[in-house]
Order: sequence, then structure tokens, then C-alpha cells
Amino acid sequence: MRTDIEQTLLSKIQDLTSLKATMNAWKSERKKVVFTNGVFDLLHTGHITYMAKAAELGDKLVIGLNSDSSVKRIKGPDRPVNDQNSRALLLAALFFVDAIVVFEEDTPHQLISTLLPDVLVKGADYAIENIVGGKEVIANGGEVKTIDFVDGYSSTAIIQKIKGR
Repeated sequence: MRTDIEQTLLSKIQDLTSLKATMNAWKSERKKVVFTNGVFDLLHTGHITYMAKAAELGDKLVIGLNSDSSVKRIKGPDRPVNDQNSRALLLAALFFVDAIVVFEEDTPHQLISTLLPDVLVKGADYAIENIVGGKEVIANGGEVKTIDFVDGYSSTAIIQKIKGR
């Protein structure tokens, strides 16, 4: 039997169909939905700060999480360190994250085009005009924003440090 806390965490991890229904309910309540995405392999200060700032841009924060196969294609055969279920559960434990959806593609373009959040957020290393899904969000009346990273934090750097490099 699952505890209430386990149920709460697991309820945040949704498939695309369920998340679309959840977002429609939020939007009917006039909630502003913010979306960002990433690998979030080893959670660190940079991730937490970034997601907290993203959450402040609206009422609900949705995270698109790269699947394990997607991460391997993007980051290489040794990644991810943590599997998608573990990464999703860790994200669900953050109080400011309202929903997580795992996607298989290399980019979240289809996911964003389907969900059409009110605000799409990426790191400031992206030019707004190059953010995947940005054109669709803007065409739907939404906005695209960037957030500065916290210098000195990256999963890749942490992995290299652990390996002694």
C-alpha cells in the first residue's frame, strides 16, 4: 500500500494525455502554466535555482524530462547516471514542481506544441528565437523567457569530479 506522500509524488508524474487534461483544468481556473525541460540527471544548486525562478513566472510549473534513450542520444552512452523514473521522482519531490512528463524525442518540440504552455522557459544560453517550441507558444499568445544559470554547476562537471578528472 502506498503512503499519501508516495501517491502525491507519483500523481505529479503524468503521461501526455493526462497532463493535457490537467493543464486544461488549470487553465480553466485561470492558472498561468510555465514549462521547462531538461535531463536533470544529478540535481544540483543550478537546477534548483533555475526551476525555482521558472516557477515564479506563473502558478504551475511543468517539467518535460528527457527519457533515458533520449539522454543517451544527446549526452552519450554513459548517461544518464540516474534512470528516468528516479529523475522524475526527485523532481516530483520539489514543492514548486507541479507536473513532470517524460518525452522520448531528442527535443520537446512535439510536447510543447501539444501542451502550449503560457510561458516557455530555457536557460539564458539560448537565444529566444532559437528555443524549441517558442514560435508555437508565442503564436498561441504565450511568452518565451530565459533564466541565467548559476555559474559553476553542471551534471557533467559533477560526474567528471566523481571520476577524478
